[in-house]
Amino acid sequence: MHDQEHLEDRTVLLVRDAMDRASADLPPLPDLAGPALAEGRRRKSRTRLAVASGVLCVVALGTAGAVSLAGGGHSAPEPPAAATVTPTPTASPLPEPVHIEPTPGEESMADLPDAERTRQENFQQQAVAVLQELLPEGIGTMQRTDINVRQYQVTKGGKKFVLIFSVRPHDPSRPSKPCADVKGVVCRTATLPDGVEAEAITMPMDSGEVTGTWVAFRYGGSDVSLSLNPDETSNTSAPVTDDQLLAVAAAPAFLDLVRIADEQPMVERQSSVPAG
Repeated sequence: MHDQEHLEDRTVLLVRDAMDRASADLPPLPDLAGPALAEGRRRKSRTRLAVASGVLCVVALGTAGAVSLAGGGHSAPEPPAAATVTPTPTASPLPEPVHIEPTPGEESMADLPDAERTRQENFQQQAVAVLQELLPEGIGTMQRTDINVRQYQVTKGGKKFVLIFSVRPHDPSRPSKPCADVKGVVCRTATLPDGVEAEAITMPMDSGEVTGTWVAFRYGGSDVSLSLNPDETSNTSAPVTDDQLLAVAAAPAFLDLVRIADEQPMVERQSSVPAG
């Protein structure tokens, strides 16, 4: 009994610390009232969820049960056939993105210089084309958003899932954290092409009745994460497994996108924020 309580407490602290680190630089909600306050809280929650997904990926580090995609022991799923797609310059005009209203004090892609905004929008559209092919068939329609280059939306049957694809300059001050050994949390590692070690985690979120899925790894000089979060409104889990995200991460077309973003960064290094 005491051991179980200890493990549950450790998981709560793990998730809380990740959320605190992820949202440390988010602006506070303004003094609103009525419907405006509710909308502000929804936007704040959505932004915290999107940012936190990149941090929560790190929770999978240090877990046992490594799986090699190259053979030996149990093997992870092979990348889909569409993984041979190679990103190409995006033609103009681009499809309209999903509009996400920034919270007060938050910047969006609209605040970028024209040339940089165009570069990031083109990269987003390449990512949409590649990920739409690599993610499981029937997962829904993927679209870019106009809030930042990392955030996308997957829509199916009226349900909206936040997808984060982040390639950020490596933060050497951020320590690795072991995965919590508790019921409902699934952690695993895999070896991607060129010996890149990736970590994947499926973790209960919100009420604990739904789950989100993340994959994270180091590539070149960058920390890479790919995650799909639950639909908060319908209380629906992310429609993808850790095996499926690992297969996407191993696909040559996806790694081509990672290489582009690693060589020409589009986001700043995220420094660790001391807990407390």
